[in-house]
Amino acid sequence: AQQKKEQAGEVLVSTYLFADSAELLHDRIPIAEIPEMTDQEYRVGGCTALLDCVGEAIEHIASIHKYARKEDVPAHTMFIITTDGMENASRKFSYREIKKLISKQKELGWEFIFVGANIDAPEFAKQIGIGRERAANYSASSRGTQSLFRAISAPIMAMRTGTSMDAAMACAEETLAEED
Repeated sequence: AQQKKEQAGEVLVSTYLFADSAELLHDRIPIAEIPEMTDQEYRVGGCTALLDCVGEAIEHIASIHKYARKEDVPAHTMFIITTDGMENASRKFSYREIKKLISKQKELGWEFIFVGANIDAPEFAKQIGIGRERAANYSASSRGTQSLFRAISAPIMAMRTGTSMDAAMACAEETLAEED
C-alpha cells in the first residue's frame, strides 16, 4: 500500500509463492494493479523449496529480460526473498547453482535482499551469494510480518529513487529489530 502511493519510478511486481513447489501469482504487473493478498492467494504449505523457487524466479525474469526489446527491460531489478522456514524440499537447484545465478545477475546490476524468520537469515543469504548487509531476520508473527513489509519499503524506495541501498537496508533492519 505504501509503495502504491509513491510516484517515483514505475514498479512491476512478480510474486512467487512457494512451499514444496513454486507458484507464480503475479508476473510483471504494475504495482497499482496488485490486489491485496488474502488467504485465497497466500496459504501456508508444509515444505520449503526455497532454492527451487529462487532459481525458477531468476531464470524466468532473466529470460524475459533476454528476449525483451532493450527499451522494455527495466532499469533496475530487485529480488526480495522472504521465507519463514529453512530450505528442506528443493530438488532442481543446489546452493552452488543458486549462488552462481545470483552472482551472474548481480553483475548485471540486480539487487537481492533476503529476509527470513526461524532461520539465521544473514548466514543463509551468505550461502546463496547475498551479502550479510542485504539480509535480515524478522519475527514470524502477525506483527512481525507487518513490520517486514513496512521495513522492506525503504530499500524499494531507494531503488526507485536511486538513493543509497545501504542506508535503506540499515533502516529496514532497525525497523525489524524493534519487533524482536
